[in-house]
Amino acid sequence: MTQYEEIKEGEKGAWISIAAYLVLSSIKLIIGYIFLSGALVADGYNNVTDIIASIAVLIGLKISQKPPDEDHPYGHFRAETIAALVASFIMATVGIQVLIDAIGTMIRGEYHTPNILTAWVAIGAAIVMLAVYTYNNRLATKINNQALKAAAKDNLSDALVSIGAAVGIFGAQLNMPWLDPVAALIVGIIICKTAWEIFTTSTHALTDGIDEKVLTKLHNTVSSTKGVCEITDLKARVHGNNVLVEVSVQVDPELSLIESHTICDEIERRLFKKHNILNVNVHVEPLEQKNNNDEYNI
Repeated sequence: MTQYEEIKEGEKGAWISIAAYLVLSSIKLIIGYIFLSGALVADGYNNVTDIIASIAVLIGLKISQKPPDEDHPYGHFRAETIAALVASFIMATVGIQVLIDAIGTMIRGEYHTPNILTAWVAIGAAIVMLAVYTYNNRLATKINNQALKAAAKDNLSDALVSIGAAVGIFGAQLNMPWLDPVAALIVGIIICKTAWEIFTTSTHALTDGIDEKVLTKLHNTVSSTKGVCEITDLKARVHGNNVLVEVSVQVDPELSLIESHTICDEIERRLFKKHNILNVNVHVEPLEQKNNNDEYNI
């Protein structure tokens, strides 16, 4: 698949998430309010924010498919990362509100014993979200899509949140009604933690940060290319689901222009084959050699 076809494929994951959240949030909020479960209500509001976050991801994927233009010569791929960043802000806002409500309930001592039905609703929701997470995580890994990876992390945290809500509700059935708001508190913490992880990953990419291990792998691939004598500079940055690479290499100064250009083509071919990197800028320099006085000449 091309880059744009991969992004188009990623839209399926966003739509599946939206559909799941629409159904689950409606059921959780209705059942939670009727049968007095603060944990299930908190979980339901969590899914409401997930709908907004998933829509933000979907919009980001749509924008990313726009071809390069005069203002965006590298394309619009970073819209994916911006979408993930927006999703983290939405999640954090709701997570903080859930924490405030749960702490307020515990301070006031307003404990209720929810109906056992709410626990089974939470368990059913956890199973659904685990299935959605599995699908989105595999798809995000396949197409290397940052926005969909963020959505998959959110799917997993939602499954854990629902499990936590169920534990709190079951505990309330055992004459421990305080467990329900405690479960809501844990839900809020998980939401905020997930939001922070997505935020840090997104901002790292938007500020041109990249994993040092990735740079090491790229360096090894370039240095092992036939004809490359030295690497004088190597830079890389994440651009949506792409990695942009700039590398300066030294080659035998006796080589012809055509021979040097062939080395450049081989570097690009190897980076694509081994690391699926489509955008490579190779700068070729003549190898510097030492004389007896340890001075460098070209």
